[in-house]
Amino acid sequence: MRSYLKLIFCLPVLLSLSCKKYIDIVPKGAAVIETTQQFYEMVSMPNRGYPINNFQYLSDDQYMKESNVIGINKTVDIINFTFDDTDIRTNLLKGSSMYNQSYAYINRWNMIISLVDNSTGDNAMKLLAKSEAKVHRAFDHFLLVNVYAKAYDPATAATDGGICIMDKFDLEAQPVKSTVQQVYDFIQKDLDEAIPNLQATPIDVYHPSLAYAWALKAKVHLFKREFTQAKEAAMKSLSYNDKIFDMVAYTAQGGPNTVAVIAPNNPEVLSYTHMTGYNEMNFAYQYVISPELKTLFGSNDARYNLFFNSTNATWLDIGAGTAFWNMAYTKYFYSTVGLKTTEVYLMLAECYARENNLTEAVATLNKIRAKRITSGTVNLPVPATVKEAMAQVIAERRKELLFGFNRFFDLKRYNLEPDYSKTIVRIFPVVNKTVPQQTYTLPPNSRMYIIPFPQDVMMKNPRLRLNTDETVPF
Repeated sequence: MRSYLKLIFCLPVLLSLSCKKYIDIVPKGAAVIETTQQFYEMVSMPNRGYPINNFQYLSDDQYMKESNVIGINKTVDIINFTFDDTDIRTNLLKGSSMYNQSYAYINRWNMIISLVDNSTGDNAMKLLAKSEAKVHRAFDHFLLVNVYAKAYDPATAATDGGICIMDKFDLEAQPVKSTVQQVYDFIQKDLDEAIPNLQATPIDVYHPSLAYAWALKAKVHLFKREFTQAKEAAMKSLSYNDKIFDMVAYTAQGGPNTVAVIAPNNPEVLSYTHMTGYNEMNFAYQYVISPELKTLFGSNDARYNLFFNSTNATWLDIGAGTAFWNMAYTKYFYSTVGLKTTEVYLMLAECYARENNLTEAVATLNKIRAKRITSGTVNLPVPATVKEAMAQVIAERRKELLFGFNRFFDLKRYNLEPDYSKTIVRIFPVVNKTVPQQTYTLPPNSRMYIIPFPQDVMMKNPRLRLNTDETVPF
């Protein structure tokens, strides 16, 4: 092998976790990664996808069409939608795109972090590439621990089962499962090491900016209930980007059918990641919002009026009170998984509420509402109690942070606090009268909020086992 690094980067092979670390013979058509510039370019990955299909219906925001439930053999979706904790979910979760893709991305970031120093190029760019990759690595570990483990609880995080931390480029690794506390410590360490070396304005929107990294740091602190640090990080993020897309003015212009807002032209988006891929919202008829969420929007909210349809019988049950996203991504780019400035404002509002600064909490919410509510009551009143202010924050989070992970994650973290926990109640079916209507409930302490590791991963790694009391089917 030559004295400098020669790495063959063949993405499909890499993602299958079957290629070797090093190779001397360059296959025809393969790309040789040997310069710092090439490693830096690897940070940019426009079509990252994090599928939510293992847990999307464990939420009070999403809903299913009745014909997709009634008379259908049990699936993960149906089990989750009916909150059926009697079934062994691991029997159905033989594999998981969410799990596999997240760790494949982590392996990509680890390759950059581990190998870029041996490449040919500028040292400053090497440091930048490593720092940007650490932000992405922190994001992926954050998603994984919040899907497959218990929400962060300061009292138990040190002993709660977490996920496997992958901190180096090793395609054959079988790591030991870390605790929730260890995973969060790792995430924070990556962010703290990366932030001093990042740019305010990277070369493109797929490289993490300072605004994004500070926003992610704020989210990590918020989930740990470290509200002072979360507030400081949120304010730091907003110092780099505080733009809110004006949907009120957009409505007056005629909305997406008149003026297209495509990626990366939405100024409030801080990171471009997806549930499935770049064009996912073209298929968003699959994402039906619940009657509860539809009612929460009211009649004068541009977030609903610009984008949702409640009258197409093909994709929803007329009379059920539901609606589905009905706007092509080429007309309006909606960020489902990535962070955006409005989430930073919402985190800041929550921090103000938590510290009993109710005036600032509501003023921060109203900055968002001024760009969302087209008529009627725009400004929320200042409530009398922290609990009332938090109810306002939670309601705005539900309307602003649609689809993706946010509501699922929020339910998990709020369920650890008696003041904000929620038992979800679902009465189903509403329209179909041929089967008995039933009431389904999901209590705050349900094990269903912790998604089991997929079978194929546990079979390959005997040291990885469930964070619930469910049976491993092998």
